[in-house]
Amino acid sequence: MISTAESRYNQWVREHYRFLLRSAWALTGSRAVAEDVVQDCFTSAWRFRNQLRDPGMARAWLFQIMRRHAFRHFDPAQQQAQTLQESAEQGVNHHDALDAQLDVVKALSRIAPIHREVLVLYYFDDMPTAQMAEALDIAPGTVLSRLARAREALKNALQPPATAPSSHQPASVIPLRKRTP
Repeated sequence: MISTAESRYNQWVREHYRFLLRSAWALTGSRAVAEDVVQDCFTSAWRFRNQLRDPGMARAWLFQIMRRHAFRHFDPAQQQAQTLQESAEQGVNHHDALDAQLDVVKALSRIAPIHREVLVLYYFDDMPTAQMAEALDIAPGTVLSRLARAREALKNALQPPATAPSSHQPASVIPLRKRTP
């Protein structure tokens, strides 16, 4: 059987679509934006497929491309409006939408993109750290340190907001230098 370019493209999409969609959704916080990002990713990747040096690293290579497209779509104000619109379309009222922010995916959208992407690759996509280093174009040690910082950032994002100290309590301030009279 002769393999056509179309059949090779379709096979590529079947193999990597779910991975890329999950990753893009976690990075952007919106399924609609994620679908656009993945479509743009496949279009770019197929056009430049001859640049993929090692077919075994296709997933990491595709992630790099998807990541660039996701960051082009990244606009926090647009994301929040889209999330509220999606909630309204699903029949969720405003209070339920605020409660849903405790969800891990919502917490992911509140942390820095460099932290979000390592968590998505490691926990959502089960990518080994060596492949993550290749996908993100960073050293394996950097992957591990970003993972540690990302876990802490996610932990903080999942915490309820801290209440402001009441105005009648004095703030504890440590002077930087000793005062001279």
